[in-house]
Amino acid sequence: MNERVKVYDTKMQKTQASLEAELATIRAGRANPHVLDKLTVDYYGIPTPIQQVANVSVPEARMIQIQPWEKSLIKAIEKAILTSDIGINPSNDGSVIRLVFPELTEDRRKELVKDVKKKGEAAKVAIRNIRRDGNDAFKKLKGSDVSEDEIKDLENELQKLTDKFVANIDKIVEAKSKEVLTV
Repeated sequence: MNERVKVYDTKMQKTQASLEAELATIRAGRANPHVLDKLTVDYYGIPTPIQQVANVSVPEARMIQIQPWEKSLIKAIEKAILTSDIGINPSNDGSVIRLVFPELTEDRRKELVKDVKKKGEAAKVAIRNIRRDGNDAFKKLKGSDVSEDEIKDLENELQKLTDKFVANIDKIVEAKSKEVLTV
């Protein structure tokens, strides 16, 4: 791969990784500890991810159990979950917080799939924007020590890269949609 194209490859990889991380937080009927990834609690004045102050486990298919290492954090963790967009009320017994995920309705599953597809489209737009930036940069090379044939080759290489990442995103979105629709 040409050095000039590598820069855009890296950007496209980051876009894909960002989409994968975003989709991991969408819950699909069964408990997934990644729904807590974006949540932080105030730990001695520092916003800290829940996974760093508690043991997060999935004892059953539709339950997440959070066991804080310090009992004083229970209220803070509970508050973080309540103020988040997870939409699940935590229950605690004084030492452990449990999140029980209800079975998703058919309508909710379809909404989630729409959301997944929207995020996938946004990622594809980002990939195409990276391609456009690359092509613009290559066109600016005209008149320098780079021939027009080399510029065409760079543009073709970038297009192949774009096609590869768009196909990857389609696969990721398809897999996540399938996961969400599976009862």
